[in-house]
Amino acid sequence: MPDCLLALESSCDETAAAVCTLEGELISSRIATQIAIHRQYGGVVPEVASRNHILHVRLLVEEVLAEAGQTPRDMAAFAATSGPGLVSSLLIGTSMAKALAIAESKPFIAVNHMEGHLLSPFMSGNGPVRPCVALIVSGGHTMLVRVHGVGRYELLGRTRDDAAGEAFDKVAKMVGLHYPGGPEIDKLSTRGDPKAFDFPRSFLDGRSLEFSFSGLKTAVLYELPRLDLKNEQVLADLSASVQAAIVEVLVEKLVLAARQCGEKLVTVSGGVSCNKGLRAALSARCAKAGLQLLLARPDLCTDNAGMIGFAAAQRFSTGHTSPLEADVDPNLPLIN
Repeated sequence: MPDCLLALESSCDETAAAVCTLEGELISSRIATQIAIHRQYGGVVPEVASRNHILHVRLLVEEVLAEAGQTPRDMAAFAATSGPGLVSSLLIGTSMAKALAIAESKPFIAVNHMEGHLLSPFMSGNGPVRPCVALIVSGGHTMLVRVHGVGRYELLGRTRDDAAGEAFDKVAKMVGLHYPGGPEIDKLSTRGDPKAFDFPRSFLDGRSLEFSFSGLKTAVLYELPRLDLKNEQVLADLSASVQAAIVEVLVEKLVLAARQCGEKLVTVSGGVSCNKGLRAALSARCAKAGLQLLLARPDLCTDNAGMIGFAAAQRFSTGHTSPLEADVDPNLPLIN
C-alpha cells in the first residue's frame, strides 16, 4: 500500500472521511448525510449539523481506515476542510484531524472547500491538474475560475447575489417541493416544457462573466399567484423553465470564458453539476464549441472528503503543510 493521508470534510451538513494516496488516488470514502434531519426545517440548522458531525466523525474515520487496511499510524498526513462553511461544523472536522496529527506526530493540512470542488474533475484518472477554465456551481457558490496550476487560480467571474444552487432551492421552497430542492426541480423538468415560461437570463448579453439569479427568483415569485401548482403539468413546466434559464446562463458563460481565455479544456464541479439537465447541455454545447469537457464524477460533486483528500495530496506533494494553530474561516476565499 502506498503512503496515504486521511481527509475530513464537515463544512456544512455532510460528515465525510476518506483515505487517499499521496498521488491523489481515492482508496476509501464514507459520507454520513443529514438531509433527512434538516428537511423538516426546510434548510440546514447549524447547531443541529455540528452536533451530528460529532456523532458521526469518529465512526467514519474508523470505517475508512478499516476499508483501506490502514491505521492512523500509517497515515503520512491528516487533512480537513478549514473553510468556507459553517464555523460550528468546520471546527468538528479540523479538530479531529488536528488531534490525529498531534497523536501521530504527522503534518496537518488545511484545505479550502472550494479548491476541493475546483480540482475534483481531475480525479478518477483524469489528472494531472492542468490549465483550464473551471465552473464551480453549488448551493452557496457560482464562479468561473482560470486554473494555471495547483494553487495558481484567477477569478474570472462570480454571482453578485444568489448562487445557482441557492436559486434552485429557493424556487423549490416557493412551490412546496422538498429540501434540497435542486434535485426535485431536475426530476420534474424531464416532464415539463422549458419554453412554457420566459424567465430572465441575467448578464447573458455582452462579455460579462458575472452571474445573477435573484431576478429569476423574483420573476418566479410574481408568476406564482397566476398558477395552479396542484396541477402536476404546470409544476413540471415551471420547473423545466426555471432549470432552462439557469442552465443556459451557466453553459454560455463557461463557453464565453473559455473563448476569452483561449483555453480548450473546461471543467465543471460542485453539487449543482449533478443536475442531469445541466450535464446534458454542457456536453452538447462544449462539443459544438470544440471544447474538451471534464465533469466531476457525480459522487464527487456534492460535499465529500475524497475531493478534500485529492486537493490535500496536490498541496502536500509541493511540501505544503498547515500550522496546528491555524483557525477555521467561514468566509475563506479561494483567491486572495
